[in-house]
Amino acid sequence: MTEHSKIPVPPAGQATDSEGNSLIERAFRTFDLGRLSPPPVPVDLAPREPKPAMRHRPAPPEAAPAGEPVAPMPVPMPVPAPEPMAAPAPEEPVVAAPAPRVPVAYEPEPVAAEPPVDAQPAAPRVEPVRFSGARHPVDRELLREQGLIVPEGAVTTTLEEFRIVKRQLLNNAAGLRAQGGGAAAQRILVCSPHPGEGKTWCAVNLALSIASERETEVLLVDADFAKPSVLGTLGLPGGKGLMDALIDPRADVASYVLGTDVPGLWVLPSGNTSTADSEYVNSSRTAAVLARLTEGAPNRIVIFDSPPVLAASPAAELARHVGQAVLVARADSTGQGALEDAISLLSACPNIQLLLNAATFSPSGRRFGSYYGYGG
Repeated sequence: MTEHSKIPVPPAGQATDSEGNSLIERAFRTFDLGRLSPPPVPVDLAPREPKPAMRHRPAPPEAAPAGEPVAPMPVPMPVPAPEPMAAPAPEEPVVAAPAPRVPVAYEPEPVAAEPPVDAQPAAPRVEPVRFSGARHPVDRELLREQGLIVPEGAVTTTLEEFRIVKRQLLNNAAGLRAQGGGAAAQRILVCSPHPGEGKTWCAVNLALSIASERETEVLLVDADFAKPSVLGTLGLPGGKGLMDALIDPRADVASYVLGTDVPGLWVLPSGNTSTADSEYVNSSRTAAVLARLTEGAPNRIVIFDSPPVLAASPAAELARHVGQAVLVARADSTGQGALEDAISLLSACPNIQLLLNAATFSPSGRRFGSYYGYGG
């Protein structure tokens, strides 16, 4: 066993020695505990003020005087880290019930509607031109003698044939109007290459057939200034007409229109004969005169009975103002060369159609009017 020496213990009540040192100080010198202390720091090297980062550290002890023991610095005990605490459960938000809304009676202020930016002002309404001329009776017996359509008469082959012709022309007029053809879409020129091919007969029959339409009226214009024949065909009296309106800039062409006892049928005579009819038709006034005939009346069709294309020039001039031209050719009489020349002179018209007149043979064997018992 290891031998142990006993440390002398001072008598009871005596905690210090003769020099006044306590037992701890005596043990410090006896066991030379001063060697365990760190060397003293010179006073001049110690920082006068602690740096901000070291403010939490205790200031170093002052150097003890030479020959005196230095008390050891206490060693800080490690502080156990606090145990992590469970985060408190989030409280569910309490949604307060909305306060009941009390309806308030009010009247909204009227807001003026703003027009679109690109909206254009509406065009002013044009009053339709109404013909106020005296009405004259059409000679029905004269029509029957010439083989023409008789208003309120029986259904005939001629009536059925011109029903088909007018339907195609009216459909074309509606299509031209939809394409922006303007007033020209309402005008139809009836002509032939040579005289005696039946252009006036076809023009009158076409006008009588269109006049029977419930929502369309027709104006038949005698534009054959050299040899007018429309008035004689219908048995109407003569008077001023188209040529007078072209010559006189103050004249109103609507005042020269004659009324008839056939509902929907109006007639404009050719007027006084002039040796300069072609020049007047080619003038700038022609467009204004013709526009007056359909002004404000989109359901009015104007049919021009013009002179033969290869015999007089007004037909080619009028072709510039119409939307359709019907070129009448007589079967077994009109040659192909004459048709080609006539079509060339009428080229100003965008739509030229051929009407074969006095044909006695039908490749399909059709007999119009036979369904009603009047075939022939």
